[in-house]
Amino acid sequence: MLLLSPLSRAVALACLFMSAVQAQTPDDAAQPSSTVVVTATRGAKAVDKIPGAISVISQQELASQYLIADDPSQALATYVPGYSPSRQKMTSAGESLRGRQPLILLDGIPQSNPLRAGSREGYFADSAIIERIEVINGASAMQGMGATGGIINYITKTARADGTTHGLNVRASGQLRADNLDWKTGYNVTHKDGGFDLLAYVGMQRRGMGYDGNGRRLGIDNVQGDTLDSRGDDLFFKIGQRFGAQRIQLSLNRFKLRGDGDYKNEPGVVAAGVPTTSLPGRAPGEPPKNKVRSASLDYRHDELFGGAFSAQLFTHDFEALYGATAASTFQDVRLAPVGTLNDQSQIVADKRGARMTWVRPDMLVRGLEMTVGLDLLRDNTLQRLATTNRTWVPQLQFASNAPFAQLEYEFGPVTLRGGVRHEQARLTIDTYTTLAAYGNRQVQGGETEFSKSVKNIGAVWRFAPRWSAFVASSEGFGLPDVGLVLRGVNTEGKSVATLIDLKPIITRNNEVGVNWRGANGQVGVSRYDSRSKLGSVLRVSATGIGSVERVPTVVKGWEVSGDWRPVKALSVFGSYAVTDGKTAAAQGTPLDLSLNARAQGPDKGVLGANWQWAPKAQLRVQAAHLRDRDINIGRRIGTSNLEEHFKGYTLADMALTFESAYGRFGVSLENVLDKQYVGYYSQSSAALDAAGTYAGRGRTLALSWNRTW
Repeated sequence: MLLLSPLSRAVALACLFMSAVQAQTPDDAAQPSSTVVVTATRGAKAVDKIPGAISVISQQELASQYLIADDPSQALATYVPGYSPSRQKMTSAGESLRGRQPLILLDGIPQSNPLRAGSREGYFADSAIIERIEVINGASAMQGMGATGGIINYITKTARADGTTHGLNVRASGQLRADNLDWKTGYNVTHKDGGFDLLAYVGMQRRGMGYDGNGRRLGIDNVQGDTLDSRGDDLFFKIGQRFGAQRIQLSLNRFKLRGDGDYKNEPGVVAAGVPTTSLPGRAPGEPPKNKVRSASLDYRHDELFGGAFSAQLFTHDFEALYGATAASTFQDVRLAPVGTLNDQSQIVADKRGARMTWVRPDMLVRGLEMTVGLDLLRDNTLQRLATTNRTWVPQLQFASNAPFAQLEYEFGPVTLRGGVRHEQARLTIDTYTTLAAYGNRQVQGGETEFSKSVKNIGAVWRFAPRWSAFVASSEGFGLPDVGLVLRGVNTEGKSVATLIDLKPIITRNNEVGVNWRGANGQVGVSRYDSRSKLGSVLRVSATGIGSVERVPTVVKGWEVSGDWRPVKALSVFGSYAVTDGKTAAAQGTPLDLSLNARAQGPDKGVLGANWQWAPKAQLRVQAAHLRDRDINIGRRIGTSNLEEHFKGYTLADMALTFESAYGRFGVSLENVLDKQYVGYYSQSSAALDAAGTYAGRGRTLALSWNRTW
């Protein structure tokens, strides 16, 4: 079926089942559809009417996972089958969705920085303000540029009930050692009076060091960034007012995460299998940090010309400082003798944008829904060396205007959907000079423009009271890591207009799936094929310098996930994902190289259960298994060694929560069996880096208390 064209598949599906659709009564077609998402369609839509694989992580699921580990990427790895294992670091390098990069949003505000992907977008808000997470698996253009792997939209909490409530939360975790206590506290107030609502939150967090299963202190990443030995704080504010069919809302988020700088990286011994560790002391320079400032003004009118209109104005200011290093890339004999110059990279990305959507049901004929809209984005990104104030990546001025339209037709148990989004983008770059390590080459600035229409088409057939099948084909629009391309120019006579590496990435995701949703559970199976003719692959040379190669990439895989409640007090959940990504050594050569750990995760299975053993108490147990992965044996390109080996492992966690008159108490154990392991990325991509083979956390105890009054 995957060999058929996307249009042929959708039309064939609709025609094949037309007679069955017309014969079914409305009662026969009815099925549970209580889960509603907004990310996939730009309007509220039940999941069983969306052609594609959708994951919705509820507030209750997030609360259980954040009790075990207050790590956003670990929550995604647990609940999203195609998401790769967490790095357990501030940096998210190597974390991907179905072998590609997802677009990360907070209430629709883009948090990702595709122009200079520094892998630090995973920490942008306190987990306490998140109500749910909506994940769209596979390439999509509905939410804008950068979603070649999918969309991850974090939805923040809103006051729901009339009156005023106050909430206090406290969490502490550790491994019974003097320097590894983590603690977090936050206070929130919510108020709702008719059409007026308000939510305010302030929180702070302090993290100590950690220890592996052998009782050895974990290695800290002083350069890329780490959550070990760090502190964070967040201030979030949301206020809204409804006027009949209209609502206006203002949201502000101020988040900061920074290292304390009390420990430094101590390399391990690769030949002996000894992982990296840490020693007390200060590394050179200022500790790494993330600083995020975002704001949005949202307006909605539910009865505008027979449809629902929504508009959002947003700003997002992001700043990431990396640790000091004497890397060969930073050396310049005009400033200091070779090998003595420590410098720090800093990425600054400021976004301004507007998003407008109008959804009109029963347009011209009953059952036909039309969605039209316009997205505007202005993104200014640069990367500099903070200590010496040198330009590493010049200011990238990106402007995008993207009108879109989508039609959805529903007749009986069949939903057909098709749409197009036209990306009109312009990238402006001033003339600049590369660093001395690249030969102080002058690159002529200028403008490069992109104009591309990306399409989606799909169908859902609810062929039985609790069953549905879907077929879909969708395209995503993205850019390669522009900053990485520009800073690596090492030959004379180059100009922005002639760099082929700046051409956009168009990814098409073809997918088929079947879902069952009943009163006591649900299960979904999907098979996908994701292709880009001009993909983007990061390859690292023997000297540690990364470069972008524009070669085709194909990612195929299948996923199964579900949950089941055999009795009222017990529910089980699980998922399994197989991901197989391939690329080529160069344009025109066979697709015979496996994607490395920087791009895709290993095959992964998750199994867990929730047992409500008392009216107000619940026990949760879960386990995740990562399969062995050995790829590209004996393969090299230039000085880049492509061979990788990964020995899989299984980790188990548990959490107990119970309600009382004094609040909600929780206790958890992460890595219950105290398994000694080295993380997936460290085993595979950083296997020969004595300073980058990081072990994972050993058994960790966490206690929490939450009370609302």
